[in-house]
Amino acid sequence: MQRVFSKIISIPVLAGVLAVIIIIFLTTFLKSNDFQFNNLKEIKKGITVNNPKADEKITSPAKVSGYVNGDGWIGFEGQVGTVELVDENNNSLGIAVLTAKTEWTSLPIEFETNLEFNKINEGKGTLIFRNENPSGIDSNSRELRLPVLIGVSSIETIKLKAYFNNNNLDPDILCNKVFEVERTVPKTEGVARAALEELLKGPTDAEKAIGYYTNINAGTNIQKIVIENGMAKVDFNAQLEKNTGGSCKVSAIRAQITETLKQFSTVKDVIISIDGRTEDILQP
Repeated sequence: MQRVFSKIISIPVLAGVLAVIIIIFLTTFLKSNDFQFNNLKEIKKGITVNNPKADEKITSPAKVSGYVNGDGWIGFEGQVGTVELVDENNNSLGIAVLTAKTEWTSLPIEFETNLEFNKINEGKGTLIFRNENPSGIDSNSRELRLPVLIGVSSIETIKLKAYFNNNNLDPDILCNKVFEVERTVPKTEGVARAALEELLKGPTDAEKAIGYYTNINAGTNIQKIVIENGMAKVDFNAQLEKNTGGSCKVSAIRAQITETLKQFSTVKDVIISIDGRTEDILQP
């Protein structure tokens, strides 16, 4: 009787012991792997590109991501360098800033960007990654080249213009003098709205790098746009006039909107309103 009883007891006890052993093993294994995974970035120096992979086909806009971890690859003011796409003939098709997604003062630093480029035919290309080199010393420069295949998006597109200030192009800093940048967008019948939406996005990182900037507040939205008899009437939300004191900034805002709309032959004049108001808006 005692033997039978001990056998009955031993079965659940044995199962319990095995369960504990399995849990301990799995916990140790997972912790070990997690440690190894988390420390890969500490082991590998330089730049690692997670996306895209070598020889992968990319289309515009291409998401580019990875991390940098020393050996000349550092963070500076929220970015870690640039990426440029060139074709087989070394023609530049597009460039973007690698924006830091984690704290840029602490290695490793994860980065991400969307690279827009123009290409009408498929072919081979190269992504050229260049490090952030605030010293300007050539010996501190680093470069990584990643071969890719350039694909052409099946979405039909059109080209539009948005207008921004640029003190490099306007050394006299005339507030109402604005300069065009070209944008490629999906084909649409509402070209005026599409152009204004590109304007409201502000300059790209690449455009900022060569001096373009906007005076229009982030968060400004188009509420309504109507074009009749050569007159474009566009209504914005109140964010457009937030903290817009000063005649220079007001002039710049009006110039950016007006010139962006006047690129179209159907627009001769522009009336700007905010929440339906036209008389008391954008005051100096």
